[in-house]
Amino acid sequence: MQTAPDIQLPSLPEVTLRALEACHQEDSYRKISDIVSTDTALVTRVLAVANSALYGPATQLNSIDHALLRLGTHRFQTLLLTAALRQMLLELGADQWQQLRDFWRLSLTTALTARALATLTRYPEPDQAFMLGMLHNIGELLALKTPPGETRQYYLDHQCDIAAELVRSWGLGGMAEDAMRYQQALPAEIQDAGHLVKLISLATRLALADAAGIAAAGTVFGLSEDLTLEINRRIDREVTGVAESLGIPLNDDYKPAAAQHQLKQAVLEQTLVSQVLKMSPLDELGINALAETVNSLTLITGLQALCFGRTADGLALLSGTISDIPDLNITPNPASSVLTEAYIRQTSVHLADRNPTVLDRQLLSLLRSPSLLAIPIVTKAGCPGVFVLGTDKTSAAAAERIASLFTDEVASSLVRMETGHAHTGNSLDTELAQISLRRQLHEVTNPLTIIRQYIHQLRLRLDDTDLQNDLDVIREELDRAGDLLLRISRPDMVGDNGSPAYATLNHEILTLKELLEDGLFGEENKQLTTSLSQHDTGVAASPSTIRQILINLIRNAAESLVEGGQVTIKTSAPVWQNGRTWVELEISDNGGGIPENVRNVLFSPVATSKGNGHSGLGLSIVKQLIDDMEGSIACRTGNEGTVFRMLLPTAGNKKNDND
Repeated sequence: MQTAPDIQLPSLPEVTLRALEACHQEDSYRKISDIVSTDTALVTRVLAVANSALYGPATQLNSIDHALLRLGTHRFQTLLLTAALRQMLLELGADQWQQLRDFWRLSLTTALTARALATLTRYPEPDQAFMLGMLHNIGELLALKTPPGETRQYYLDHQCDIAAELVRSWGLGGMAEDAMRYQQALPAEIQDAGHLVKLISLATRLALADAAGIAAAGTVFGLSEDLTLEINRRIDREVTGVAESLGIPLNDDYKPAAAQHQLKQAVLEQTLVSQVLKMSPLDELGINALAETVNSLTLITGLQALCFGRTADGLALLSGTISDIPDLNITPNPASSVLTEAYIRQTSVHLADRNPTVLDRQLLSLLRSPSLLAIPIVTKAGCPGVFVLGTDKTSAAAAERIASLFTDEVASSLVRMETGHAHTGNSLDTELAQISLRRQLHEVTNPLTIIRQYIHQLRLRLDDTDLQNDLDVIREELDRAGDLLLRISRPDMVGDNGSPAYATLNHEILTLKELLEDGLFGEENKQLTTSLSQHDTGVAASPSTIRQILINLIRNAAESLVEGGQVTIKTSAPVWQNGRTWVELEISDNGGGIPENVRNVLFSPVATSKGNGHSGLGLSIVKQLIDDMEGSIACRTGNEGTVFRMLLPTAGNKKNDND
């Protein structure tokens, strides 16, 4: 029996609801991806669409992140809303809901275990292992929504083949297909199988947390019982944490009625808002466009409304759904009424039980209502206007939800009109574009780095000084090209006052690690590892400065590993020293150490014979950059390796901020 590659599967309403909320709140791409990745049904839908004919021949997907990037914001949000609509129609019995919750827990446990094992055993694609862990028992999910009978039993009896067939149809590769097909093979049968097959097979066993799984860990990867038990405990805590963040009970009876109701309400409200705004399209710029939307707001809330727009002098009443619109101009300061407070704070404000000001009383009289709700329209350029609705105590909460969705849509429309863009543009779009750009640049920088490594090795074999100098020039120009590409991959953010925004050290390290390790550490005997602080690592320096420091030190460390070895990057925060807080960066290697002739001039500019116009600055550039940010750098070197330790000032903690 063949399974369609684009299948519709049930999921827990809490996951779909949280993903919708994250999109509405414009959470980060990473946060949205993390939510979607916890649910097999959503993962299946994303992979099916990302590998469909819509995109033509495409490269193989090795993670859920890659699939989301291929979809883009608009298609993903449409997919999510469609999944939510189907979720509303899902009818399962009490026992089936319990089974669905248990299925969710097992699949997430398997996926997290697969990723942990991949990292532990140095499999190069841990996210791929996670993705396959989410898909491994998809036949059980198919059976759950199928009436009792032969078809249902077929799904239960052929889970491995079903998962393998779907993976094949999505073009995820032969190794991924084998991992699905042989997931239930005995541990002794897969000892010499491919790495991915062993990962998924062992993860499915460990997820059951029984003695057979612990024994299999020793057979397949030689893991000790203590280590295996610790992996199980850590994954169990992680699954519990994810469930709590999504509001999914794991220990009590699962009753989805409340979540289903919330999901239905969220879907209806979002659909209603998007459709009603189309009835009054914004086809002109300025406050006139804003004034036209108030009728739509009353239509979807059922409440009388007023629309105030920003003017040179403050706020002016532009329009409303009342019979007579007075000439009313408001000075926003002081912000004592619900209207002026919403405008200044750029957040919704209820009158509720507070004592109304004179302006509040005027608005209550105009709207002929017992209470008020003010909802600002907020864009990156500020607050162009505020809606005021007449409410009562029972309607205020529902009105705020719908009005907030509506004002967000209005704000997006105004931004599109001002910028001349025909399509929706938000922070998630920008983030997706930047991630996609970094992936493309990753493909470009890899061969540059490999060429640089070959030049370095060739130079060591040559005795001709002139040829060595020529190779140095070529390598320096490759460094320059590589640095330019890295700068393009993530332009510096600039604050309103023109000063560069702070850099997050951990983020810069992870970005560079992805870009550099395939080239500089592509050889099997060279490794790059990280040990990063779990606390904030924001530093008072631009991202380009931090990248320049990291690139210089990581390259030097990699080149010191003539016979192989390891480079380790470690961060610690906050670090207290000399009355100030710092972020500590440590880059170490276990190479042969720095030669004596270099140690004597370590941080000083030294002349070399690299050709005209090329000066041998060595580590002096790194030292100068750190001095400029009022940080410090120290070096310890010997026969067993070299360690560079830097203290970088935390963001907002520079000594001379007021100079």
